[in-house]
Amino acid sequence: MSAMNMALLREKGWKIGAAAAAAACLFAARPMTAQAAGGLDLYTNYPGMTAKAGDSLSFSLELDNAGEACDASLSVQSLPEGWEGYISGGGGQISRIHVPSGTASATATFQVEIPADAQEGSYQVVLAADAGGGVSDTLTLDLAVSELEVSQGDFSSEYPQQEGAAGTAFSFNATLVNNSGESRSYSLSAQTPSGWQAAFRPSGESTQVASIELEPGASQGLTVAITPPDNVAAGEYTIPCSAISGSETLNMELSVTITEKYQLDLSTPDGLLSFSAQAGADSDVTLSITNNGNVAIENVNLTSSSPSGWNVSFDTPTVDVIEAGETAQVTAHVTPSDEALTGDYVVTITASTSETSDSAEFRVSVKTSMVWGVVAVVILAAIIGVIGWIFRKYGRR
Repeated sequence: MSAMNMALLREKGWKIGAAAAAAACLFAARPMTAQAAGGLDLYTNYPGMTAKAGDSLSFSLELDNAGEACDASLSVQSLPEGWEGYISGGGGQISRIHVPSGTASATATFQVEIPADAQEGSYQVVLAADAGGGVSDTLTLDLAVSELEVSQGDFSSEYPQQEGAAGTAFSFNATLVNNSGESRSYSLSAQTPSGWQAAFRPSGESTQVASIELEPGASQGLTVAITPPDNVAAGEYTIPCSAISGSETLNMELSVTITEKYQLDLSTPDGLLSFSAQAGADSDVTLSITNNGNVAIENVNLTSSSPSGWNVSFDTPTVDVIEAGETAQVTAHVTPSDEALTGDYVVTITASTSETSDSAEFRVSVKTSMVWGVVAVVILAAIIGVIGWIFRKYGRR
């Protein structure tokens, strides 16, 4: 080989070696990421959040492992001055975590406290997971501190005002929104007037709930069922509702307008609608007239329908006023006809006003007087005696 060729080969070999050495140095200088290492992946679903000074934020951490199962050290690599943060799991602070291989993830929680005097601006928090041997990963959290109440949620109804009669079950569609950067559990309550009932149910479900948990930025539709008593007075009622978590109270007001309801019920104190009477004799029946509406009822007139020849009167033909929920008692005087035969008859009594009315049918068992029975026996005996006398006198002729 000529000297010229030898020199050429030496020059080429030097260049190849230099390129290889440079590549090796460059590779060594570049930090190895988790994916490049084929190992850990440390992440959270919401790595960027906005909060206000004094807030406490919670981040759910996930660790995936594309390599073999390992134990990884967890640490807070970088934290703004004056801030406090720690990683927890299993109910306490942790520094290491076992990360299985494959699709199963290891989970932990990072809690950070923003100082009350933190200035408005952008901040970063860096977390690290290191299993050794170059298998590691870092997670950078971007936090924007604002003076605005960005964490305030919302509890509202699209149609917060409804109208209906007493006894109506009112149903309001409401929405609860968690605008914070952390999961929150809200306790649900409603301040109802005495005798009213309130129930909260997730939209589309029949199960009644007293609390509900929402992920950061999530919302939940709710059905708020409000049921007033049957005899609630007419008027407008306000029902304050609340959704309370550990760090905020969300309020919503619902309005129910109860319309006037007129309802009379006619009966007797013991509920019996039957009695006995003598033909031609007066019998007294106590009537109960109950106002089951929600407004006072005035000028309640009493009328009757009875068999021909009967007489029905009332000690108070017109009741001036019956307040809502109250009962008035009136005595009815029922006199069957003198010619009424023994048997059952129907007398209908009606209580009515210009707005409503109610009727009750009474079964009246009529008995004739004993005097007429004696007279009938005497007459029958006399007839038999006369027939006997005629038979004796003329029977043999």
